[in-house]
Amino acid sequence: MEMLKKLFSPITGTINYIQNHFKAMLFILLLIIIFAPASEEELSPNNLQKIALVGAIMDSSEVVEQINKAAKDDAIKGVLLSVDSPGGAVAPSVEIAYAIKRLHEKKPVVVYAKGTLASGSYYASIWADKIIANPGSMVGSIGVIMQGADLSGIMNKIGIKSQVVKAGKYKQVGTPDREWTPYEKNELNKVIQGTYNMFVCDVANARKLDIKKKDNFANAHIFTAAQAKDIGLVDRVGVAYDAKEELIKLSGVSHPVWNKEDKFDKFIKKLAATTAITLHTYFPNLSLR
Repeated sequence: MEMLKKLFSPITGTINYIQNHFKAMLFILLLIIIFAPASEEELSPNNLQKIALVGAIMDSSEVVEQINKAAKDDAIKGVLLSVDSPGGAVAPSVEIAYAIKRLHEKKPVVVYAKGTLASGSYYASIWADKIIANPGSMVGSIGVIMQGADLSGIMNKIGIKSQVVKAGKYKQVGTPDREWTPYEKNELNKVIQGTYNMFVCDVANARKLDIKKKDNFANAHIFTAAQAKDIGLVDRVGVAYDAKEELIKLSGVSHPVWNKEDKFDKFIKKLAATTAITLHTYFPNLSLR
C-alpha cells in the first residue's frame, strides 16, 4: 500500500494542488485569455497612432500626454486624431490645439470628425495636415459662451441671503446670487470677445481662411460636413477608412500597423462606465461650445 501511495503521489499531489488553488488558477487563466496577444501583429510595434478625443473637453492632460508621446516616438510615422466632442473649456482646448501644432511640425496628423467637431474640439483640430469629416457629422460652432444661473429668486423664497466682503469693483463678477449688473456684463463681454478673437484668428491662420470673411465661417455657425468643406473648415468628406488611408499616404508607411488600446485600460474604462454617475453644475463657465 505504501508503495502504491509513493507511486501515485505525483498524481495525487497535483490533484490536491488543483483543488486547493482552483480559484487562483482560474483567475490566472482568465487574465491570460483577456490580455494575451491575439496575433503576431499585436506583438509588432505600431508605426501609426490613433488618439481619441471624445466628450466634453474639461481636462486635456491625458490627450496631450498621448500626443507628446507620439511626437517623441520615432517609430510613429503619423497620428490620427479621432474626434467626437461638442467642445468644452477654453484652456484645455487650446492645450490640445498647440500640442497638435507641435506634432504637425514633426509628422503628419489627420483629424477624423466621427460625429461632432465643434467649438473647442474644432479648435483642437485646426493645425492638422488634413481634416476629414464623416458625412453625418456636425462641424463649426466657432464661438465662446459664458453662462450662469441667477438664483436670487429661489434664495428669497427660502430665506437665504449672501454676504460678501470684497476688494476690487469687479471681484464679484459672475456670482449666481443675483442678476449681473450692466458693468459686470460689459466686463465679462470683454473676456468673451478677446477669447473669440483669438479663436477666430487661429482658425483663419491654420486653415488659411480670409479673416475678413469671419462671419461666414465663424460667428458660431454650425455646418454639415459638406457645408464645412465648401467654406474651408474641413478638407474632405469621408469615413474612418478614408481618414486612415489619407494618413497612410501622408506618412509613407508601406506596412501600416495601428496601435490597439491596452486591454487592461479598456477593461477598466468599461468597468468605470457602468458605475459612473454624471454630476452637472450650473455655475458660470467660459466655454468653447
